[in-house]
Amino acid sequence: MGVGATIRMVHMIVPGGGISLDGERWIACRPGFLPPVRVLSRLFRRLVLEKLAAAHGAGALQFFGKHAALIHAQAFAAYLAPLRNSEWVVYSKRPFGGPAEVLRYLARYTHRVAISNRRLVALNDKGVTFKWKDYRLDGPQRYGVMTLDTHEFIRRFLMHVLPQGFHRIRYYGLLTSPSRAKNIARIRELLAVPLIPIDAIKAAHTKSEEPKATEHPCPCCGGRMRIIETFLRGQQPKHRPTPLPPKIRIDTS
Repeated sequence: MGVGATIRMVHMIVPGGGISLDGERWIACRPGFLPPVRVLSRLFRRLVLEKLAAAHGAGALQFFGKHAALIHAQAFAAYLAPLRNSEWVVYSKRPFGGPAEVLRYLARYTHRVAISNRRLVALNDKGVTFKWKDYRLDGPQRYGVMTLDTHEFIRRFLMHVLPQGFHRIRYYGLLTSPSRAKNIARIRELLAVPLIPIDAIKAAHTKSEEPKATEHPCPCCGGRMRIIETFLRGQQPKHRPTPLPPKIRIDTS
């Protein structure tokens, strides 16, 4: 759960080709078939801002706290104006770990909730207390505890809940629900990919979903602690911490 603005990310997997119309061969895409990143970023910027303006005009947006004044059309237009001249970032790059790593990451990421139970510390008349992480800092000061009013906590939590009619994962083209199994089987046949028994797929999926207990959890953040040495009372530790590398500062002024 973010403390500030919410960042929306869209992960998209595009197949590198398709089945021919007669279904007899696989047609691979040409290199560089995706639009240039700069063109894609500006197109995405225009579409998002247009949809935001349309939603505001239809009264579909709600504003709270210090942003309550954005309910007025002029204030909202002034708020969006700088964004029309800002460079939006669209990350489009070959995955470092290959397609298998992308699927493994998305399979875990798409089924997370806004905040896990282990981060909840307390619930009382003061509100909801939970652990959070400030990625702008390094070291132990990165981890902290925050208490929010119960209604504010619920409001922030619901920001991570998709509106009715939306889904975390949508399948198109070759992966549409009615013909997904048939298409995948045909693609594997055309590409001569060895088939994996469905029981093995289900077993691997079930094993990946089983919660694993953290060994030696950190009492502060709950993360895994790595034991570097064990010694008895009265003994002197032999391990010495690795010296930190010198910080390199670059003046870009």
